[in-house]
Amino acid sequence: MSHFDARSLKISVDKKALKPLYQTESYRHVLDIVLNWVLMIGAAVLCTLYFNPITYILAVIVIGARLHALAILMHDATHFRFLKNKKWNDLITNFTCMYPIFTSIEAYRTNHLKHHQNLNTEDDPDWFAKLGRKDFTFPKTKKEFFLTLFSYFFLIKGLSDALWIFGRISKQHKPKNKSLMSKLPVIVFYVLLITTLILTGGWYYYLLFWIIPYFSTFFMFQYIRSVAEHFGELSYDHLLTSTRTIKAHFVERFFFAPHQVSYHLEHHLYPGVPYYNLPKLHNLLMSDPFYAEKAHITHGFVKGFFNELGYYEASQKKAEKAPVLG
Repeated sequence: MSHFDARSLKISVDKKALKPLYQTESYRHVLDIVLNWVLMIGAAVLCTLYFNPITYILAVIVIGARLHALAILMHDATHFRFLKNKKWNDLITNFTCMYPIFTSIEAYRTNHLKHHQNLNTEDDPDWFAKLGRKDFTFPKTKKEFFLTLFSYFFLIKGLSDALWIFGRISKQHKPKNKSLMSKLPVIVFYVLLITTLILTGGWYYYLLFWIIPYFSTFFMFQYIRSVAEHFGELSYDHLLTSTRTIKAHFVERFFFAPHQVSYHLEHHLYPGVPYYNLPKLHNLLMSDPFYAEKAHITHGFVKGFFNELGYYEASQKKAEKAPVLG
């Protein structure tokens, strides 16, 4: 049986050093959830106090980035790297990360585990759904890529992505328990949300600081991460070249790769390692000569990843075909 994780590789790592990296520290996960909410609320409050077009655009970018960060924390909880109690793992994640962005961890888990089990094959629902789509067809010129990113600020692109993503996830997720009690948590969440908005008259602020960031920058950052993980000048000739790790600096991590999500190759090899231990896992794996030589490691988003989207390759091919003058 073939595996799409470290079991299919002969990587020489110190097992004594590897074992502690699987240990979860739930308090760190909780603190990161709280921090993301504080940053979003803070951005909205500051923008309201000093409202102008520039502060609003900045608020939309920051809130979208932190919504994306909440989705990354949900991703760890999908692998049960948050709480040992699976019921509470899912319930808390749904209320703090998933119901606010109009989906559930259960629906996402069905899709995501198939992605891990069938990486970059026809049975990988993420990979197969993106094949042939214009947004995920490379090489692209720098202009093409950044025009795609800019289009998210008009909301239509984000709405289109939401319909596409949630449509295919809902088709895959067939809940075994369809009773009213199983739906009670999501019903309670939306009743509380709507009641709060009615009593406070907060519809305007909800639209301004949640719905608009959600359908613009949240899906924009989702798109950047999706491309960074599995597209753009990857050779796909080996498990270690079928996704990339991006070593990003603090600003890039805040916007593009929150909670160490850019250590994506390490995550595919060892999905049981929580996000805060992925940098340590990377350093441990780099001690293996084969991994260090073969793994697709990119240094930075701006200097590295954005130069791996194929536009250099395309320009070189164009230059080779051009007639030589003189």
